[in-house]
Amino acid sequence: MYQNEFSGNLEKYNNPIEYDALYENNKVDLQYIENHLKTKNDTIIELACGTGRLAIPLAKQGFEVYAIDIHEGMIQQGIEKAKKENVDIHFTVQDCTQLHLPITSNFIYMTGNSFQHFLSNESQNALFQSVKQHLHPEGEFVFDTRNPILSELSIVDEYEESLVTSKGEKLTIQHHEEYDPITQILTGRSINTLEHSTFEDSIRIRYTYPMELKRLLEQNGFDLLHLYGSWNKSEFTKDSICMIVHAQLKK
Repeated sequence: MYQNEFSGNLEKYNNPIEYDALYENNKVDLQYIENHLKTKNDTIIELACGTGRLAIPLAKQGFEVYAIDIHEGMIQQGIEKAKKENVDIHFTVQDCTQLHLPITSNFIYMTGNSFQHFLSNESQNALFQSVKQHLHPEGEFVFDTRNPILSELSIVDEYEESLVTSKGEKLTIQHHEEYDPITQILTGRSINTLEHSTFEDSIRIRYTYPMELKRLLEQNGFDLLHLYGSWNKSEFTKDSICMIVHAQLKK
């Protein structure tokens, strides 16, 4: 249903190895999930799992993990990593708005601000309905999304950063980011320069406001248990960089 919405917005994930190099050391969301699950021993579901950054360490701890992503290259990289770590994970390529899994769970999570890939009202609703179909009554859904700070979004942002790739090459990235207040979508375009090549990519992400998010949850049958300003459970304020949403399916 929403294939075009996602398929044209995945350029940033075309190199799973470099994606890993950038994000593999992020642990704070894993710690939140581990702390929540420490007294449980259920099958869990991860949406937008990427290359298994969270699924693999959780599987190592004995959890049965179903890991879903729409990007086939990311899933394949996850499968190869899991084999090297000698853990079994149910990796599958699926659209999170149309999940078709053989199980239901008490806990579903999605990190990395992946919620912002659901650009339309229809796809946001479809995501929650799809999650709902795979949760037990009173099951929980945790995800994060960037907080729309208007003072930052109201200006066109242009900046440059330098990174070192997994092959040791210097990568210079020129970013151009512009927010549309009507659609609530930010379009980011990048010019990526290596020593002997240059390539461009882009991404579109949607911002959802706190009260809008609460109503979205309620309309789709969820209660908001917690709204944090970070994975460390800091208080959510107008200046928080992100929103950590911990919701529960109503009875």
